[in-house]
Amino acid sequence: MTAESYASQFFIVAHPMTSPNLEKDLRAAIRTIPDYPKPGIMFRDITTLLGDARAFRRAVDELVQPWAGMKIDKVAGIEARGFILGGAVAHQVSAGFIPIRKKGKLPYKRVSIGYSLEYGIDEMEMHEDALEKGERVILVDDLIATGGTAEGAVKLLRQLGANVLAACFVIDLPELGGADKLRKMDVAVRTLISFEGH
Repeated sequence: MTAESYASQFFIVAHPMTSPNLEKDLRAAIRTIPDYPKPGIMFRDITTLLGDARAFRRAVDELVQPWAGMKIDKVAGIEARGFILGGAVAHQVSAGFIPIRKKGKLPYKRVSIGYSLEYGIDEMEMHEDALEKGERVILVDDLIATGGTAEGAVKLLRQLGANVLAACFVIDLPELGGADKLRKMDVAVRTLISFEGH
């Protein structure tokens, strides 16, 4: 299969609509905390979803679904909730796992990149030997908002030669435009549910 036909096939598979029942179940499993971490923000807390075995399993199964039967070399997870989801996704697709961490947390030789957060600027790192050039990687995190963190993670992975096939998230906040920002970087985006607002 050529890269072009693989990409077009992948793009179609990576965007199925989730069922209304799934969306309702996942939405019910997520706690919303108003005015956290600052006034006007509606924080979408997935710790309640993670604590619900059925909802957690369904979320992981749905994040994995588009890649069933495809060759995935690594799954990269963004600190910290992306570690939980990414580890489960990596297990499901029989792939290795790459932790992407905040500056100063990894013990070996690192590559780093600065990125913009919804609330400021930070830096993230990964080990320089976390992947081999050309490996197929899926990026995982709990939520996509403005997209600064995910954009930084994609750039970091590509800096080491990764073929970033997709980024997947349980939650999308579409008004903040992060998913569209990733699509403009030629990254397929998979989200399970969306919430209005911030």
